[in-house]
Amino acid sequence: MDRERKLAQAVEGILDSYRRHGNINHLEATALPSRTRVTRLLDELMHLVFPGYFGEENLDELTSNYVVGDRCARLFRDLSAVCYRAFRVQDQECDSAQRRDMKQRADEISIGLLELLPGVRDMLVGDVQAALLGDPAAASAEEVILSYPGVQAITSHRIAHELFKMGVPMLPRMMSEVTHSRTGIDIHPGATIGASFFIDHGTGLVMGETTQIGARVKLYQGVTLGALSVRGRDEARGKKRHPTLEDEVTIYAGATILGGETVIGRGSTIGGNVWLTHSVAPGTTVVLDTPSLLFK
Repeated sequence: MDRERKLAQAVEGILDSYRRHGNINHLEATALPSRTRVTRLLDELMHLVFPGYFGEENLDELTSNYVVGDRCARLFRDLSAVCYRAFRVQDQECDSAQRRDMKQRADEISIGLLELLPGVRDMLVGDVQAALLGDPAAASAEEVILSYPGVQAITSHRIAHELFKMGVPMLPRMMSEVTHSRTGIDIHPGATIGASFFIDHGTGLVMGETTQIGARVKLYQGVTLGALSVRGRDEARGKKRHPTLEDEVTIYAGATILGGETVIGRGSTIGGNVWLTHSVAPGTTVVLDTPSLLFK
């Protein structure tokens, strides 16, 4: 009986915590998007983007028609359902007509993302090639796609970014966090990244929402493209808070670049562990020479 009494007290303590701290509960009838389902969606999208790489099936010209068709049909249903849940959480007081509109919008977004995948693949061709050109240890495109965390991260980002642009709440950020947990690379889905992008190693890299990156940029592990600290989120919401990297910039390991007005000019190189909160001109090399920075 003592165990039953203690168990009942523990349950009551938990329920009392729910009553006192409602801001971290979700006890409403509206179901949240499932992280497990989002992870599965992301994996299915990776299968579509890189056919023949991540599944057990052997694809050829004949079987790919059936496999891709089946995968797209399942993705459409699952993605639409997750988008609908995200919209419902955003507006829990909606009426039946608004719910029908949400369902229609979720369907349109799901089809829209599938229609955008050929363009995403066009970008990824350049990203894979950038890895091959940028890393002498890269033996083949197959090795890069299967084993480079930076390629996994940019693939996930290019998909999540399209959903972010379409105004889907929660889901793009959940996708980026799934990839963050797998690779150690944290890219906000709002960041804009140009063609032929390469992350070498990548663990600990952080890229904020309003980051803008040009073409043929290369980043190493531990790089932070962040915002300057603010007292409250409202004063910075909707503003450019993160840096801009122009074309052909290289940022070495551990560098921290902060601020929405900070622009790293075309062709510049930022050395390891450098801390920057101001712009540098095109073609500049910045290296750390404690206690000062050297500009060349």
